[in-house]
Amino acid sequence: MSRKYFGTDGVRGRVGDFPITPEFAMKLGWAAGRVLSQRGTRKVLIGKDTRISGYLLETALEAGLIAAGIDVRLLGPMPTPAVAYLTRTFRAEAGIVISASHNPYYDNGIKFFSADGTKLPDDVELAIEHELEQPMVCESSEKLGKAQRIDDAAGRYIEFCKSHLPNHLSLNGMKVVIDCAHGATYHIAPAVFKELGAEVVVIGASPNGLNINDHCGATHTELLQQTVVEHKADLGIAYDGDGDRVMMADHTGRIIDGDEIVYIIARAAKAQNKLHGGVVGTLMSNLGLELALKQLDIPFERSKVGDRYVMELLREKNWRIGGENSGHVLNLDHTCTGDGIIASLQVLTAMIEANMTLAEFSQGMHKLPQVLVNVKFEKGTAPLEKQHVKQVIAEVEAELNGSGRVLIRKSGTEPLIRVMVEGEQEAVVRQYAERIAAAVKIAS
Repeated sequence: MSRKYFGTDGVRGRVGDFPITPEFAMKLGWAAGRVLSQRGTRKVLIGKDTRISGYLLETALEAGLIAAGIDVRLLGPMPTPAVAYLTRTFRAEAGIVISASHNPYYDNGIKFFSADGTKLPDDVELAIEHELEQPMVCESSEKLGKAQRIDDAAGRYIEFCKSHLPNHLSLNGMKVVIDCAHGATYHIAPAVFKELGAEVVVIGASPNGLNINDHCGATHTELLQQTVVEHKADLGIAYDGDGDRVMMADHTGRIIDGDEIVYIIARAAKAQNKLHGGVVGTLMSNLGLELALKQLDIPFERSKVGDRYVMELLREKNWRIGGENSGHVLNLDHTCTGDGIIASLQVLTAMIEANMTLAEFSQGMHKLPQVLVNVKFEKGTAPLEKQHVKQVIAEVEAELNGSGRVLIRKSGTEPLIRVMVEGEQEAVVRQYAERIAAAVKIAS
C-alpha cells in the first residue's frame, strides 16, 4: 500500500495549503492517537522548532490526540533529536516534531518518532493513513487525554548532549562560533558548549518566528565562515532549523561538510578500535569520502538519499556510522537519530584526543568537485521522463567517460529536481550540471 500523506520525512508542505492546515493537523493527531492508543503508555510528546506556524499546528495536534484518548506532553521549541531522546526517556508511545527542518518559515511539517526514538515503522504509518480516511469520532469525556507542559525538557537534553564529551576532556581554551539558524537549538547549543568550557560566540539565536534558516545556519554558512575569521575562532558550527544537521568551519573559514564530518568520526573510531564495521553514505556522498575511507581500509556502502535510508542500511549491515553530505550524521553508539550537536561534539572529541586542528584532521580526505543544481518543477509534470532530458544526461555521462558521476533525483521534501555532477575539474563539472539543469527546466 502506497502512502498518500507521509513522505520520506513525515508530512510537509506550505502552511495553509493542504495538508499543512489546522483541520488536517487535528485529524492527523486524532488518527495517530487512534493507532497509538491500542498500545503501550497512551502518552505522546510534541516538540517544535521556532517557526510561527508551530503554535497553530501544536494546538491542532494536541486537540486531535486528546480527542483520541492520548495524554500529551508539550516540550516547546526543541531540536528534532531532542524529541527522539525525550520520547525514550519519558517512555512515551511516540514523539511528534513540528518542523520543516532546513526549509523557509512559510513551510512546516509533522514527523513522528516511535517509542525507541527512531522513525515510525512503515506499518504504523500505514495504519495512521488508514485512520485518516475514517470519520473523526471523539472519545467520551472520561476517556479523553490530558495535556501537560514539560518545563525542564531543555535542561534534560543539555545534560544528555554534554555526556557525549568524555569526562576527562573539556573545551577549555577553545573559541567556538555557534550558528543556531534562529531555530530550535537557540537555547540548547550555546549552553552545551559554554558549560563544557568553550568560549562561545553565538549567532543566529534570536528567533522571531519568521527568520528561521534565513541566510544563516547549516544551509547558508557564509555568516558562520565570516564570523569565525573575524573572531579568530578555532572553529565554527552551524545547525539547521531543527538541529539534526550540522556543518562546520575550520579556523580559516573553510566549510567542513557532512561527508568530512563522517570521515573524521570514522577515522577516530578506527584509530580507537571502536568502528564496528564500515560506513554508510548516500548516492550524494562525495567520491572523495569513499576513496579516503578505502585508504583506511574502512568498508563503504551507499544508500538512497535520506537519513531513514542510511539508518536502514546501517541496521541491515550492523554498522554504526553513516551520514549525508548535507550534514545528517548518524552514530548509533551515541544516538538513535541524526543529531547535529552530538555529531559536532564527536568531532571536537576526536580533535582534542589527537591534538589536531579541524583543518588538520580533515586533510586526509580530498573532495572531488561536486556541483548541485536545483530545478523547480510543477506538480504533475515528469521532466525526467522526457526524451530530451534522458538524451542530455546520456551525453554528459559519455563525456565523463568513467571519471565522474551524474545523479538526478527528485527531492523528497520540496518540488525540486536535484541535478548533481561530480568529476575532476570544477569548471567542466559545473558546465555539465548546468547543461542538464537547462534541459530539465525546459521539460518542466
